[in-house]
Amino acid sequence: MEEFLALRALAGMTRRTVEGAAIGLPNTLFGVVIRVQGKLVGMGRIVGDGGLAFQVVDIAVDPEHQGRGLGKAIVGRLMEYVEETVPGGAQVSLMADGPAKYLYAKFGFVETAPESVGMDLPVRYR
Repeated sequence: MEEFLALRALAGMTRRTVEGAAIGLPNTLFGVVIRVQGKLVGMGRIVGDGGLAFQVVDIAVDPEHQGRGLGKAIVGRLMEYVEETVPGGAQVSLMADGPAKYLYAKFGFVETAPESVGMDLPVRYR
């Protein structure tokens, strides 16, 4: 859990709490981690209800290891899980930050606007 939070911070992602990670991580449907000499340097997860809705989340690579194809490898393995496991007609979604959308497009993800737009409900830290 601490490694997860640390890699998110290192990769410049939104802060998550220890409490949230303790609840959320065990509910991961499928996850990928990459370690170099025991250190977590890359990760990604799929969450959802297991039948109708799936979301690709927490794709992160340590900046010291970016540009080596690790992000592509992580998303590739997640997509193998989708192809092998997800029922036809299910929705697989993600939120793409900045140029990451070009990586996801290589795996078949398409922008949905203007038909639909991604929306977020920020929950304040307590």
